[in-house]
Amino acid sequence: MNYVIGLDIGTQGTKAVLVDSTGKVLAHCYKGYDVETPKPSWAQQWPEPWVEATIYTIKGVVNSSNVPVEEIKGVAISSLYGGSGIPVDDDMNPLAPCLIWMDRRAEEEVAWVEKNIDLDELFEVTGNHVNSYFGFTKMLWIKNNLPDVWKKTKYFLPPACYVVYKLTGDVAVDLSSAGNIGGVFDLKNRTWSKTMQDKLDIPNSFFPERLVECTEVVGGVTSGIAELTGLKEGTSVICGGVDAVVATIGAGVFSEGSHVAMMGTSMCWGFVTEQPNLSEKLVSMPFAIDSKSKIYTFGGAATAGVVLRWFRDTFGELELQSEKQIGIDAYTLLELKAKKIGPGADGLVVLPYFMGERSPIWDSQARGTVIGLSLMHTKAHLYKAFMEGVSYALRHNIELVETTSANLNREIIIVGGCSKSLIWPQIFADVTGRPVRIIQDDVEAPLADALLAGLATNVFQDEGSFSNWLTFKETIQPNLENTKKYDLYFEQYKEIYNNLKENMKILNQISAK
Repeated sequence: MNYVIGLDIGTQGTKAVLVDSTGKVLAHCYKGYDVETPKPSWAQQWPEPWVEATIYTIKGVVNSSNVPVEEIKGVAISSLYGGSGIPVDDDMNPLAPCLIWMDRRAEEEVAWVEKNIDLDELFEVTGNHVNSYFGFTKMLWIKNNLPDVWKKTKYFLPPACYVVYKLTGDVAVDLSSAGNIGGVFDLKNRTWSKTMQDKLDIPNSFFPERLVECTEVVGGVTSGIAELTGLKEGTSVICGGVDAVVATIGAGVFSEGSHVAMMGTSMCWGFVTEQPNLSEKLVSMPFAIDSKSKIYTFGGAATAGVVLRWFRDTFGELELQSEKQIGIDAYTLLELKAKKIGPGADGLVVLPYFMGERSPIWDSQARGTVIGLSLMHTKAHLYKAFMEGVSYALRHNIELVETTSANLNREIIIVGGCSKSLIWPQIFADVTGRPVRIIQDDVEAPLADALLAGLATNVFQDEGSFSNWLTFKETIQPNLENTKKYDLYFEQYKEIYNNLKENMKILNQISAK
């Protein structure tokens, strides 16, 4: 029997699974860590916790599965969107933290790009527009604010690519991660764009020449890593790409039609297409399978599950205490109360823009908003409204794509921590008016990473058998009476942002003084 390991480096933790050649998960392991937020709108991470978590989780699945290590043929690693990536010096040592997808500090750099770069050309070449979400604007921030780091930088490496280097000693960037940087990658030709790099004044040398597909072996595990993880020296390592792309594969999606909402810390709702440049309000990059012909396009909310985590930590002290005393998860306790609240939370609307917002509004200065509060509202009302706010964000992105030539099925597949909620999947169905499908045993990106590892090492011949690995729960149908109410609230959701966006901008300016 042959085995593979799939591993995903997430924003708040790393997960690994060990899978046999039939797709059966034999072991899984998780290790968490934190995001540094030293200033408003800043979000950064040093790579050491990613490397430590990678070693810890690989060792965990190797030890707990007790399979012969010589039969573990490969490890594929995906990761969060790393924004700037990690600037490393000539000795491959990190020079500064990675400015991750959540970071919004590069507003002046965005303004410079908008003034000095032909945005139509930028979109035509890269398939993407400009926003402080994209890695190339974060790189420009480092150039302008950390000149010593800029001078010493050899490469900017995306998270998964950096960790793959630490495991193998080989430097490469997968096409998925390269495309998600935006600005410096030619989406149509699947290569770095020297033209755009020159116009942005970002040296071509910052980007490794070796570009690989996500089903291509980068290198083998070194002796030192073999000793730390329990793997056999030389075990193949694959760079699996950006987690949203890989999570889409994890839902069994390989071609246009099906669409998947990955609901983790943030939300990435996306689909596979062969149509480049669908909309400048979407994000596009090469898909993780058939990377040279297929594109993954998505719309995303900057905050999803993380706003409920914030709510729990800020207002859920009682529920957290009860969790310790009676062993029932604090989220579950909050949901049991929120379940009794009707659609629209008795007139509450939440804009979940806690770290600015990505598509479709692309406003880094947008901020979280609760409107409609009265003395009759309770914590349960607020919790329900927060769940609804993220659901409106999903509908907002779907509404955008419905104006393009993309051909999407009616059903939405939802993966990630939010899919395990008692009531949130039904809220997603009711708000969007679309059926929702949930995978029975949702391991998200790591299971798809295992598929990529298997394809790269010939443990699996093609992706066709992957769908047999998945079992879906009964489809959740929308309550159309609730949808009618949500239609009205959704219009207000959009209108409230339009009415308040200037106030949000002014408040940001005041707080920055």
